[in-house]
Amino acid sequence: MQKILLKFRYCLIIGLLMVSQSCGTYSFSGASIPPEMKTISVQFFENTSALVVPYLSQQFTEGLKDRIRNQSRLSIVRTEADANFEGRITDYSIRPVAIQGNDRAGLNRVTVTVSVKYTNVLKPELNFEQSFQAFQEFSLNQGPIQTQEQKLLALIIRQLTEDIFNKAFANW
Repeated sequence: MQKILLKFRYCLIIGLLMVSQSCGTYSFSGASIPPEMKTISVQFFENTSALVVPYLSQQFTEGLKDRIRNQSRLSIVRTEADANFEGRITDYSIRPVAIQGNDRAGLNRVTVTVSVKYTNVLKPELNFEQSFQAFQEFSLNQGPIQTQEQKLLALIIRQLTEDIFNKAFANW
């Protein structure tokens, strides 16, 4: 019985040593943020689309900050950061995607496009400038767009911030 207990302790110690000696830049969110990166700044994303939703810029910018806070150990600062996000909302549109009788839209789509510039001071080879787009579909049978818009935009912002975070920190 003591031999089994001794082997178990030996295996446990070896396992703990292996885990403690691992890389250290991987997190359970899938992000691989270098240990030397400590700070990031997120600039305000202005809405320059033809159709402007007054609260979209603020909600998107805060949504990206929340994603970084919740899925990384980085501190968000205003200036002099190890990495920086900046950009603008370039498109907000509502278009029909399915027409039913009487030339009415049975299904509509809200689409948001964001142009993002990511600058990594520590590893400039990871810099990128790219547009990201997400959409949600809705039916006017569930009420006018004004009653559904905030919920739809929350879902779109969640998808956009996930895609941007993954591009910057998970190399996807």
